[in-house]
Amino acid sequence: MPAQQKQQYTFEEVEKHNKEGDLWIVIDSKVYDLSRFADLHPGGPNVLYAEGVAGKDATDTFFGLHRHEVLLRPQYARLQIGTIQGEEEMIKAPIPGSLSKVPYAEATWLSDGYFSPYYTDNHRAFQQAIRKFFEEVVRPEAIKCEENGKRISQEVVDKMSDLNIIAMRLGPGKHLHGRTLLGGLVKPEEFDYFHELILNTEISRFGTRGFSDGMLSGATIGLPPVWNYGSPELQAKVVPEVLSGKKYLALAITEAFAGSDVSGLQTTAVRDGDYWIVTGTKKWITNGTFADYFTTGCKTEKGLTVILIERGEGVSTKPIKTSYSATAGTAYVTFDKVRVPIGNTLGAVGNGLSVILSNFNHERWMVTAMSVGAQRIIVEECLKWANQRIVFGKPLTSQAVIRNKLGKMITRIEACQNWLEIITHQMNNVRERICTAHRYLRPSRFFILNGDLLNIEYLIYCNTPSQQMTYNEMSSKLAGQIGLLKQFVSRCGRETAEDATQVFGGRALTVTGMGKLVENYHRTSGFDAILAGAEDVLGDLGVRQAMKRMPKDARL
Repeated sequence: MPAQQKQQYTFEEVEKHNKEGDLWIVIDSKVYDLSRFADLHPGGPNVLYAEGVAGKDATDTFFGLHRHEVLLRPQYARLQIGTIQGEEEMIKAPIPGSLSKVPYAEATWLSDGYFSPYYTDNHRAFQQAIRKFFEEVVRPEAIKCEENGKRISQEVVDKMSDLNIIAMRLGPGKHLHGRTLLGGLVKPEEFDYFHELILNTEISRFGTRGFSDGMLSGATIGLPPVWNYGSPELQAKVVPEVLSGKKYLALAITEAFAGSDVSGLQTTAVRDGDYWIVTGTKKWITNGTFADYFTTGCKTEKGLTVILIERGEGVSTKPIKTSYSATAGTAYVTFDKVRVPIGNTLGAVGNGLSVILSNFNHERWMVTAMSVGAQRIIVEECLKWANQRIVFGKPLTSQAVIRNKLGKMITRIEACQNWLEIITHQMNNVRERICTAHRYLRPSRFFILNGDLLNIEYLIYCNTPSQQMTYNEMSSKLAGQIGLLKQFVSRCGRETAEDATQVFGGRALTVTGMGKLVENYHRTSGFDAILAGAEDVLGDLGVRQAMKRMPKDARL
């Protein structure tokens, strides 16, 4: 009924409408006429009478069975005919961009009365704006794509591109120069890894794990080798296409023959004049089903080499069915004697391992950030549910075993958040910069300083007030820490997924309804332990790097 026709009623008036064909209920001070809807109720009309809610306040009963979003759907919202006189609704529709007031639902730096040495007012403004955009534009798309398995629509990609969100997902760097970020909210030279951290955590808030990767994560991990190691001609063509969202790119490294063992790749590239002839297969390639380019690891006679391959004759892809949504575009890729110009070689022939490894740490950090964002939502879901779910006449929180699980979940997410932030802080600050010249840049851009060949254009960027680490610096200083962090966060995530399932009970096993976010997270949290490097391999990497740094005089 239109808003202007809604009336105010007393509880006494509502109580008169409590029989078949004349059924009213009250939910959070709002009066709903279910007379015609009763027969359409998914649980059948008898449920409404058996629960004893006919003609009464059904608020507690409703929120014991349904999410608030149900009331906001047009088909149900129109059933409201009025409100209870003298009362106001307590549970309002969320305002896009707003923060949750549930304890531990937000990172500490976003909570009232708390402080952080890492975040500025610009970070706070950025977080509010990006959350508003994601909730208004991306969230509906995420839910739809997660269900139907289709890739993100070009319309949403274009909106992201207009704000340069695709470019910002790749972190700070020269690719941001001259761009207007989020409508001018942050300057390219001010954009740092905390901005990107915010971006990654906000992406993962929807409980749509497959879509998070389907939102062009392939470009995030596959484009840096192009701009860091590609020729100027290749960069000029590919980088604008990908950052504008007109073309899609995937990182094609993993094979059925080699996962974490990158040196064991079997795809071959044989020189034939001005072309490579590439033959082989890749597996579990994110965004591969719809990618236009593939940043591909290949074996050559001089060793591992990375080559950018454009989709065309000889390139075929087919989807791989995984435990998360097909919207991620996970693919099996076949290269059947594909002719690729030599100019598409990324870096020196035989130096492919360095090209690949230079990008891994940023990818692992990104996966970790998204995992932390997803875990925090699960903590919020569990706190809400345990507070509103009534068992044995009391809220779930009256059970000590439930409080114990909640305490462990909170402890884990806060530990993950704080370790992630201190590493991000290291990525943002470096005491000693050495900006090496790129072999493809024009000699006129170089100059000599203390015996080092420097690129003046890049040096200007390096000496801006915000001095972020390069990918190579991450490798030398933080690879071990990032590996251990990822292992810790992914294991925490799976423990939280198990605890959350117990808190929600049977509802955590269904893909819709009260426990839908928990079900999705429980089913997909293992991806964080595998993607970008298996957690056991990364844990071992962290220890091996620590051993290399052990001082020779260290003795008990």
